[in-house]
Amino acid sequence: MDRVSPATAAPAALQWRRLLADSLLAPSATALRRWALAGLVTSILIILTGAAVRLSQSGLGCTNWPNCTATSLVATGTTGDSLVHRWVEFGNRLVTVAIFVVAIGLFIAAWQYRGDTARRRDLVWLAAAQPAAIVVQALLGGVVVLTKLNPALVSLHFLASIALVAAAVALYVRCQESQEPAMVLAPRPVRLAALGVVGAVALMMSAGTVVTGTGPLAGAPDVSRYRLPLEGVTQFHADIGWLLGGLVVALLLGLRLGKAPRRAVRLGWLLAGLIAAQGVVGYAQYFSGLPAGLVWVHVTGSTAIWVTALFIPYALRDRSAVPAPPAEPLAAHGLGTSLPR
Repeated sequence: MDRVSPATAAPAALQWRRLLADSLLAPSATALRRWALAGLVTSILIILTGAAVRLSQSGLGCTNWPNCTATSLVATGTTGDSLVHRWVEFGNRLVTVAIFVVAIGLFIAAWQYRGDTARRRDLVWLAAAQPAAIVVQALLGGVVVLTKLNPALVSLHFLASIALVAAAVALYVRCQESQEPAMVLAPRPVRLAALGVVGAVALMMSAGTVVTGTGPLAGAPDVSRYRLPLEGVTQFHADIGWLLGGLVVALLLGLRLGKAPRRAVRLGWLLAGLIAAQGVVGYAQYFSGLPAGLVWVHVTGSTAIWVTALFIPYALRDRSAVPAPPAEPLAAHGLGTSLPR
């Protein structure tokens, strides 16, 4: 087996460090787009890990904040189920720290980026929203723990996460565009329908947090829950899903008749498919007694629907693309190529 000699590995490591420094301190449009994509992926990840904490009944695995326990910053203990819950919750806190590091890198890259020799204020503000939102999330998470998983605060915690995803999508789209005035690519009713779909998805996800906060998977066995009938809130959540399905059918019809861009049409069909699959998973989890794994799949599907819905309004207007530089740093060093648009 061939081994890489230290003499060969050192220059390669130095080269990667130089490329990382360039992507932070002198980023190209492609480098900034990669940072924005990393910010979007990690903002989605924080939703999925948070859902894993709640659905595994590990919400009070760490009983204190910012320490995990009264005597330790990290998860400690001997054995037993409570230790598993402690490490699940503490692992989520470690993921949040890693995501915060990515958000700081994104903000630095956006601050250093020069589009047409000038700093892009729109990108800086959107990039600043990510580390700021993560700090707010961490503080809110601390209050959630200290109040023993108050259901209203847990719902607010989740809704702050989906707002973070919306900001991340906006940044990812805007960093690929110029600052030219937007040119609309679809009739006004179609654009309003797309925004209506986004609002309906947000309403559906909000209702979903109430369903979870009412049912058996509220984060820990002995915590307060919404004093609502589970069957009633579940039916309300399902009704919003049916309303969303109808809006998406109307949107698809509008995209067809309004001769919308092909990308918007593809996103519309993808959204319709995700909603259909989500409906199947939703009914399956309800009639099978809400198994935690299936509920996590349902949360993942909701997040995918949210991201897809957010992209559709952006696909219905055009600001022209950011001009590409003549050579990309990674390509120039033979280490890869730019991401496709």
